Parts: sequence; C-alpha cells; structure tokens
Amino acid sequence: MWKVYNKLLARQPILVQSITTAFLFATGDVVAQQYVERKGMENHDTSRTMRMAVFGGCFAGPVLGNWYRFLELNVKGSTPIKALVKKVAVDQFLCAPVFIGIFFSAQGLLEGKSVNEIKEKLQQGYTTAVLANYKLWPAVQLVNFYAVPLYYRLAVTNVVAIGWNAYLSNVNQRSSSSVPQPVKVNEKENITSPL
Repeated sequence: MWKVYNKLLARQPILVQSITTAFLFATGDVVAQQYVERKGMENHDTSRTMRMAVFGGCFAGPVLGNWYRFLELNVKGSTPIKALVKKVAVDQFLCAPVFIGIFFSAQGLLEGKSVNEIKEKLQQGYTTAVLANYKLWPAVQLVNFYAVPLYYRLAVTNVVAIGWNAYLSNVNQRSSSSVPQPVKVNEKENITSPL
C-alpha cells in the first residue's frame, strides 16, 4: 500500500495530496461529531462531513501542498536552524491566521450563510481557533519541516490534523449555532417564527 501511495504521490502530488486531505478532513469531522459531540450515527450530519471533505480536497490539499513547496524553495536562512525557524514563523504568522479565516468563511458559504452571518461566525470562532493553533502547530511544524521530506509534509500535517480538524469542525459548528437566526414574520397570522 505504501509503495502504491509513493508511486502515485510522485506522479500526481497535488491530486494525491488533495484526495488524502479531503479524506482526513472528513475523518476529523466524524471524530468531532461522534467522539466529541457524541451525536450517534443516527444523528450524524453527513452534509457537514461532506462540507469538510470538499474544503479539504478543493482548498486545503492543493493550497497547503503548494504552500509547503513555496516555503521550501523561497524561505532561506544563513544556517539550517535559522531557515527552519523562518519557515515555521512564516507558516504560523502568515499562513495560519489566513487559512483559519478562509476555513470559517468557506464553511459559512457552503452552509448557505449570508455575509453578515459569516462575519458573526468569524467573530464567534476565529480568535479562539487562532489561539488554539499556536498551542499545537508551531511544535508540529518544527518537527515536520526539520525531519520530514517535502512530499510527505502535508501527509504528516493531515494525520496530526485529524484531531485539529475535529476541533475546527466543532468550533465551526458552535459558532454557527451561536449566530442568531433571522426571524420571518407570518403576515396572515401576524406571528413571528424562525425561517
């Protein structure tokens, strides 16, 4: 299995990384729903899992795969350790905050939320997620950028990200739940009710 993965990765790195990322984003959501939120399979929100998979495969996989290549080729230092620290710093202070903002915004769009609802979603979950990011990812990326060959870095990130994606999915869901829903007025009976 590993040999097949390596062969496919060498031939089509972005495609393989995107498929792997889609699968692992979906896995993170399943973990969030079944082990964190304890919804049970009968209450599992399949569309939520699919939104995570779509984001992982269509955005996270290709963007992060190319991002890691960009860092490797363009961020240099006078010593290997200085180059490593610079890569982690650029990754964490440039990419991470932007990526998390795009994650919440994309999930809002895929959920059919309005621009104002997405802004509220960002207000509810963004800062919490960015601060949590800094508790985990700098250490992971130090090891990843130091010890892992370029083509496997996204795979390492994705394996660690099963737990991270479970966390993001849960924060995203909570931020969606805390956004007030618009109220529609039923003119015939003059009663207000949720949409």
